Amino acid sequence: MSGELPSALSNCTNLITVDLKANQFSGELTKVNFVSLSKLRKLDLLFNDFTGTIPESIYSCSKLTALRLSYNHFHGQLSEKIGNLKSLCFLSLVNLSLTNITRTLQILESSRSLTTLFIGFNFLHETMPEDDSIDGFENLQVLSMSYCSMSGTIPDWLSKLTNLGMLFLQGNQLTGPIPDWISTLNFLFHLDISNNSFTGEISTALAEMPMLKSYKIAAKAIFELPVYAFSPFIQYLQPGACPEVLNLAINKLTGVIPGEIGQLRALFSLNLSSNKLSGEIPEPICTLTNLQMLDLSSNHLTGTIPAALNNLHFLSKFNISNNDLEGPIPTAGQLSTFPDSSFDGNPKLCGPMIVNHCDSAEAGPESINTSKEIGSKVIFAIAFGAFFAVGVLYDQMILARYFG
Repeated sequence: MSGELPSALSNCTNLITVDLKANQFSGELTKVNFVSLSKLRKLDLLFNDFTGTIPESIYSCSKLTALRLSYNHFHGQLSEKIGNLKSLCFLSLVNLSLTNITRTLQILESSRSLTTLFIGFNFLHETMPEDDSIDGFENLQVLSMSYCSMSGTIPDWLSKLTNLGMLFLQGNQLTGPIPDWISTLNFLFHLDISNNSFTGEISTALAEMPMLKSYKIAAKAIFELPVYAFSPFIQYLQPGACPEVLNLAINKLTGVIPGEIGQLRALFSLNLSSNKLSGEIPEPICTLTNLQMLDLSSNHLTGTIPAALNNLHFLSKFNISNNDLEGPIPTAGQLSTFPDSSFDGNPKLCGPMIVNHCDSAEAGPESINTSKEIGSKVIFAIAFGAFFAVGVLYDQMILARYFG
């Protein structure tokens, strides 16, 4: 749909939800008087072409719990009147050309009910505020300040967000080491600080993140509005439904991959690519049996590929390209399912799936399947099929719940 929103929308005084996302609406929202929409709880204008300033009348909707204005063409600053929205839990202001990150956070401090805050693609080339006086986000569970090209370091005030479960700081220009206090955020299960300029070694403190060490259930809160990942067709309604992720890719991290990382048994995705890591692939990584994505590409890793990586049966994306690994690729399991691009750029590697085939002296012995092993594989195949079917059914239930 396109065109301007009619001022007559103000006459729909019983509206509780206004969902106009992913359309081509344009013009200024100031033509709609939101003062009369006193029952409004959710306003979603994601992906439209609205212009002008954010209308002050929105801040009179005192029952508003969710407000998403992202990906429009609003200009100006966030008003202090947003503090009038005492029930606001979900706020998304992505890509609105906002400036002054410090002032914006100070204004939002008064929104004590906030659990989800997306303010990425704003504040371009500003400095991450390090002021310890920033406070008031004690209920925040999801925070995204991604792709702002902000400089500075990971600020200590984030350590006070003790309910934080998901933190997105990717696509900035942050420097310095990754702080050890990250492991004190007891509910943090999704950390993406990729595409920055962090230096130093990977601290073993990261291996102490409680939510990644065991299969604890994340806080049972629900998003006030669906959160989309990668496309409009992949959505999350619960923070706890989001995958457990540790993404440190595209930084300047050095040293070895600590073996302690094998303690993060709940990890779904581990991405350490495009750093300056050296040493061997640690054997404890092979115990992360929940992993579905493992990317160690574009580092300086040496040694052989641990054969036990074949035990990661759920692994669907694997990349160790552009390192200095050597020897035969273990082919008796999961690794044989990946394309040659997963191994490219390691001239000392050999195997049937790459150009450099092993000669008889290099090739390791083929595995001999005992009846016990065959039985285990059959059981695994049946279990995986059942798991997949349940997963598809669950996705359909979630979609039906939202669109139905």
